Amino acid sequence: MEHINTEHTFIFETISEAAFEAGQPVYVVGGYVRDYYLKRLDAAEEPDIDFVTVGSGIKLAREVASKLKTKQIAVFKNFGTAQVKWKNYELEFVGARKESYNRQSRKPVVENGTLRDDQERRDFTINALSWSLNKDSMYDLVDPFEGLNDLKNKVIKTPLEPEKTFNDDPLRMMRAVRFATQLDFEIEKTTLDAIKNMAHRMDIISNERIVSELNKIILSPVPSKGFSLLFETGLLKHIFPELVDLHGVKEVNGVRHKDNFWHTLKVLDNVAEKSDNLWLRWAAIMHDIAKPATQRFSPEHGWTFHGHDGLGAAMTKRIFRKMGLPLDHRLKYVQKLVRLHLRPIALANEEVTDSAVRRLTFEAGNDFEDLMALCRADITSKNDNKVKRYLRNFDEVEEKVRIVDEKDRLRNFQPPIDGREIMEMYNLTPGPAVGNIKDRIQDAILDGEIENTREAALAFMDKIKDEYL
Repeated sequence: MEHINTEHTFIFETISEAAFEAGQPVYVVGGYVRDYYLKRLDAAEEPDIDFVTVGSGIKLAREVASKLKTKQIAVFKNFGTAQVKWKNYELEFVGARKESYNRQSRKPVVENGTLRDDQERRDFTINALSWSLNKDSMYDLVDPFEGLNDLKNKVIKTPLEPEKTFNDDPLRMMRAVRFATQLDFEIEKTTLDAIKNMAHRMDIISNERIVSELNKIILSPVPSKGFSLLFETGLLKHIFPELVDLHGVKEVNGVRHKDNFWHTLKVLDNVAEKSDNLWLRWAAIMHDIAKPATQRFSPEHGWTFHGHDGLGAAMTKRIFRKMGLPLDHRLKYVQKLVRLHLRPIALANEEVTDSAVRRLTFEAGNDFEDLMALCRADITSKNDNKVKRYLRNFDEVEEKVRIVDEKDRLRNFQPPIDGREIMEMYNLTPGPAVGNIKDRIQDAILDGEIENTREAALAFMDKIKDEYL
């Protein structure tokens, strides 16, 4: 086969030999075959490869592991599957099967089946493609649902009636959106209509599985395509209602504001053009999440969203917890960017003090460049002059920060005297006085009142200590 590297060929020939000796047919199925025809197989990568055999997948996996001289094999008897690790490859083996599901559960009733049965239970026609690895038909394509035509026509379509496919596993509705987004395909009309009618079935799917698919959509080249489909089909309302709440435009006395939902998707795409950092993309999604809660209208100022930055940071934690997203440093990173995303534009004013610049540098730390990337992405105006003006302002902000940063060395700033030292020097126990003295030293440095040195901090502390002791 063209475009298959020698290592992959060796794997396939080894598996073919093992299957012949075991007396059970074997096929490559799914993503590897699909990506071959899409010319997405990178010879430098070592992909996971799925195999289906008419017989015992566990038995064949053991034969293959023996031939590859690897002891790295994981057996999952309950599912009739086994995984062989060889070099950096993960080779997944399963016996051909047919499955049926209870409507309220994701646990299938599994029976032995034919290759056709196995292909019918696949999610989409483009993922049901398979190659024979049997000696009399090596690399012959088995394509009962015309998946190759769907690849050529860039269509996502289920092999059986979409209602049956999605009833078996409702997460497949999100997977349809994910593949359409990643591959820039369209979802076939009958399949799309079924998703709209069955979106409520997402309620039985675990947060972990939903977030896994959602993150793949977010990491795609143009993530707004995926979110537009999630919104159009009604899936988004079930998995991320807070984002849906951004949609809509209100009008009072002829004064309107932009639709914050579509604005957010544009900001997300702008970030995606510059960075593949998943959490910076999440910050783009969350940066205006609190606008509906802070939306007000006044005759003097029109529509305002005062405090949506701070409230948005608080909402981010609640949403991450509800969705099962990580609550560690990644959450703190997203919260920080949401909380600070309005600050840089305020620094473009010529009269802004070095103190204000120091405080932003201190609070942003090593994430300052990412903050500025988010701020630049947040410019979605169709007025070219306005866009150019904002970008020039951000250039000025970055130059001010560079000058002050070189002088003061405040990235990841820590006060030169910590609380433990303050307690030892003045024989104090932990309490408000210690924190107050430490905060005064920090403020004095950030305000430029004293230099960022231990000597200056000690002298300042001796001067102000009596206010707190």
